[in-house]
Amino acid sequence: MNVRQNIMSLSVIALLTISFAQPSLAATTPFTDLTHTGAKDKILALQQQGVIKGVDDSKFAPDEKMTAAQGIQLIVNAFDLNLAAIKFIKAPQATDYYSKADNDAWYAESLIIAEVHGFELPADLDPNAEWTKEQFIHQLMKVMESKGNLPMIKIAPVEIQDQNELTASYQGSVQRALARGILSLDKDKKLHPQKAITREEAAEMIYNALAYLKSHKPLN
Repeated sequence: MNVRQNIMSLSVIALLTISFAQPSLAATTPFTDLTHTGAKDKILALQQQGVIKGVDDSKFAPDEKMTAAQGIQLIVNAFDLNLAAIKFIKAPQATDYYSKADNDAWYAESLIIAEVHGFELPADLDPNAEWTKEQFIHQLMKVMESKGNLPMIKIAPVEIQDQNELTASYQGSVQRALARGILSLDKDKKLHPQKAITREEAAEMIYNALAYLKSHKPLN
């Protein structure tokens, strides 16, 4: 029996605490490198809530590209996903699920959390590889809709000028993200799905997703 089949009610395990703190309203010093950032107010709001952290105490580095591990941890932290209600036969390791992971890395617990909370990640995921915009959108929408227990919606697909660059299996997630106002296309109606997502883009989508959940009731 593999680890994926071993999640059952036996004993709760304690795992390493990762660097992302749980959301809090603790006082923080606002990032100083957001002057020319369109999502400045949203990023600062997430910083105050403890949802995001910078590359250091004063800088967010909005234009820096985000890795898979960073994107996964951001989503895990934003939606307060954890292992509190999960019980295992034995303590799992990140490599039980993802062959390229490092069990001693800062992201190890977030990968385990992602697995048990239903992220759709490949077994050969490279945590240090840059994540594309479409990859982040797909995982974000999956978690957001599950966490919020949101109803299915009928949508009129939005015309995306670079639709040919979009991975077929991600089309539904992207269209729902557009319909729910989680993201928008650029002035040329392009998404640029294969480009590495930046920290600013990811943070803005997280803010929009959390705001959407606050204003929409879940299914009974």
